[in-house]
Amino acid sequence: MFHALVAGGIVFPGLFLLAKNSLKRLPWLQWDEADAVIISARLVSSVQAVMASTAGYIVFSSCHHVLDDQHWLTSAYTQFAVPYFIYDIYAMFLCHWHKYRVKGHEGAGPRSLRTVTRAFLHKELLMVLHHLCMVLVCFPVSVLWRQGKGDFFLGCMLMAELSTPFVCLGKVLILYKRQHTLLHKVNGLLMLVTFFCCRILLFPYMYWAYGRQAGLPLHRVPLALPPACNLGAALLLAPQLYWFGLICRGAARLFRRARPKDAATATAALRNGHGPGGRALD
Repeated sequence: MFHALVAGGIVFPGLFLLAKNSLKRLPWLQWDEADAVIISARLVSSVQAVMASTAGYIVFSSCHHVLDDQHWLTSAYTQFAVPYFIYDIYAMFLCHWHKYRVKGHEGAGPRSLRTVTRAFLHKELLMVLHHLCMVLVCFPVSVLWRQGKGDFFLGCMLMAELSTPFVCLGKVLILYKRQHTLLHKVNGLLMLVTFFCCRILLFPYMYWAYGRQAGLPLHRVPLALPPACNLGAALLLAPQLYWFGLICRGAARLFRRARPKDAATATAALRNGHGPGGRALD
């Protein structure tokens, strides 16, 4: 356990520092500190997500019995990923701090530090609680309470990270005012689909998989499980539903803005004496 924890504590902060310094020093980029920090944090999150979803798929596809089958990668990657959640809280705060300074609050005194910390916790409280829960609750449960059971389900949970690279790219595109691009729209669609499949449908799928193994219909599975399992699933699903709602609202706003713009373009064309395809009106 110790080696995996130490490796994670070196890899994720080390990758962040390497990416940040490279983005600042590469001659064709030479980004400033704020841009380098924000992009590097998103890059590390995406790398971790790819690693987690790959490990999850390997475990998921290897465990044919949902309770008894085991795979060494389950415990190894769980331990390796713990330092990431600790690092990511700091990285999120650092990104927030640089956004705060960019908005004209360059005076970094004790009062401004308290102010930006308070604003960070107000904005990212749910994400901070999620990360702390991963470290203080989910990690001990997966290592101690499971007693080697349910590697299949942990593999499923790791695959939930598949949506993270699209979330990170979407945030970067919004930050740099690229909401109007085709890349942003395609990424938004992929983010919506992967988030829904890997973070929302994941939970009924795991209940269905257990029911198939135990010979139970889906609607009877919750009654057959210990209350702690249902409570844990509900607590994990709740923030995913909240974030999915935010994603849907963002997508709706994006397409609402696009429609009036298209309508305005068509109206202007008609006023200039041209039809919808650029054809002159008789």
